[in-house]
Amino acid sequence: MSESLSILLVGFLNQSAQTIRKIFTDEDINFDSKLVGTYDEFLHEIQKCHWDIIIANEATMPTGTHAILTYFSQVNQYLRIPVIIISNESNEQSAKDFLKAGAYDFMLISSLVRLAPVIKKCAQELKSIQENRDTQISLQKSEARFRAIASNLPGLVFQFLKKPDKSIAFPFVSEGVLMLLGLTAEELTVQPDLFYQMILPEDQYSYNEQMQVSAKNFSTWNWEGKIRVKGDSDIKWISLRATPRQSNQGGILWDGIVLNITRNKLAEIELANSHAQLAELSSYLQKIKEHERMHIAREIHDDIGGTLTAIKCELQSCIDIDKPRLPEFYQQKARSIEELVDYVIDSTRRISLDLRPGVLDVGIVASVYWQAREFSKRNHIPCEVKCESEDISLNDDLAVAIFRIFQETLTNITKHANASIVKVKLAEINNHVLLEVIDNGKGITDLEMKKPNSFGIRGIRERCQQLGGDFCITGTKGKGTSALIKIPIETKKIS
Repeated sequence: MSESLSILLVGFLNQSAQTIRKIFTDEDINFDSKLVGTYDEFLHEIQKCHWDIIIANEATMPTGTHAILTYFSQVNQYLRIPVIIISNESNEQSAKDFLKAGAYDFMLISSLVRLAPVIKKCAQELKSIQENRDTQISLQKSEARFRAIASNLPGLVFQFLKKPDKSIAFPFVSEGVLMLLGLTAEELTVQPDLFYQMILPEDQYSYNEQMQVSAKNFSTWNWEGKIRVKGDSDIKWISLRATPRQSNQGGILWDGIVLNITRNKLAEIELANSHAQLAELSSYLQKIKEHERMHIAREIHDDIGGTLTAIKCELQSCIDIDKPRLPEFYQQKARSIEELVDYVIDSTRRISLDLRPGVLDVGIVASVYWQAREFSKRNHIPCEVKCESEDISLNDDLAVAIFRIFQETLTNITKHANASIVKVKLAEINNHVLLEVIDNGKGITDLEMKKPNSFGIRGIRERCQQLGGDFCITGTKGKGTSALIKIPIETKKIS
């Protein structure tokens, strides 16, 4: 035996104690021992030190021997130490009484041949008990660590059992169930169908299908779907991931985790919608570009091209040397050509203004005032502009963007607002340019802002985002609409 046993000898004379020690030595039992003579000395030693085995002499202290057994059975039940009783008398009833009282073994002092085998057997049992105790402690520590980890995970850790009779159970559910599902672990354990009842009807088929595939192939169970917690109007997106194994009781047991992915899923859906809207807006802008190109080409062809052709015809008659003309004829042709040239100049200026208003060269403030006057003249709607600064210094790209946003806003008012007055505020605040346009029209609604073909509003919002700014539009039915943009002045150029 490699491990040393601590043996307490109680009530033996020195000669008897030496005999017992010699037996242990001869049998190659590794031990250390101590001899005490009374019950009080026993109590002192048992409270001071840890002993593996106690050997008590009933012959010298019969009352004390019974007291030792009583100590372990009644006074100190948690401390279980094997007690071997040595006696001088062969009394079968006495042996039964000692064993019934809790003694590990009973033997005569005259026949200690059994002592060494009993000690070895006891040592093996003690070793097994200690190993079991160590295993239990390790399991308890592992379970405590697992529960601590599970309780701090941002989700629900679970075991899900599908029994051979097709019934289901949740053998284990972590504390995260309360936050995720609004249920206690006990409620879900008692009523396992509550989880399935939370799944929205359109997602129940995929849930069952993925579970069946996992059970059939022993593959990972991956499922994403929507649930509605009782008493909660909002829908939650959850992700379930579990690994199956054969249960000891039959059926399939999954160990897994459920996470709340609502935020990520909504962001994913919003991103997909944004991509779709961006594609629609890009297509719309491309059509607008083509339309503008056709418009410019038509104006150049019809106005400038037609006028230049007329000039050429006028000049053709002037250079015809075969037909002599009076001076008055040439003077009339010169006046006609001059009028045609003036018309070409006016057309060129008008087309240029459409492409980029020259008023932008004198600053964004003057441009906004000019556009407001043009709007009032065309639509007979007063447009009041308020700007405390004479000029706001902006780079060309930002000035053009704000001017186009202002134009688009006024266009929307013309088409949809049915307003009788428009108020505009332009300002520079905390290194941001602020443009606010308010009308007293019918007021834009949320439904109108979300219409698929509301490219005007979508285009304004897209411009603001490209410039690192914000766009906010609100409407009150029957009271009008307010559109507000706020863009940092130090911004990158628009590509």
